[in-house]
Amino acid sequence: MELGANGEKLIKHFEKCRLAAYQDSKGIWTIGWGNTVYEDGKAVKKGDTITQQRADALFTNIKKGFVADVNKLTTGIKGLKQQQFDALVCFAYNVGSDMNKNGIAEGLGDSTLLKVVKADPKDPSVVMEFLKWNMSGGKVLDGLTRRRKAEAYLYMSGEVEFFDY
Repeated sequence: MELGANGEKLIKHFEKCRLAAYQDSKGIWTIGWGNTVYEDGKAVKKGDTITQQRADALFTNIKKGFVADVNKLTTGIKGLKQQQFDALVCFAYNVGSDMNKNGIAEGLGDSTLLKVVKADPKDPSVVMEFLKWNMSGGKVLDGLTRRRKAEAYLYMSGEVEFFDY
């Protein structure tokens, strides 16, 4: 599958595009549409700036990696809908794909969220699994709570709602 328009809309809404490097909630240097590395794998650093065109190209390139990862992680799931795939890519784009298979839930790959989706993509408890991922640095963040609600809503309903209130 490819990332659909609703998935991209959700990612871009929550990531917001910034053309100058900034530190995220964990202190990681980030640029563009929430990117921490460039296409060549080099980390974003303090003082970096890019153009809007470069930010969009970087997003397209980085997005491809997350789409490929989620495709691998969801292989064999029968009946996975576009809206569900989109929500999972949005989630992975934010927390990581966790493709290292070390058994530590650092992103989608080792998460209980993925386990529930694999067991039954229609299971309503998927919503609660999204909502568990609303902390950074040991603190609940309102922005992550809104993002997880939006991802869960897209996953279950196929509709985009930002919950920015």
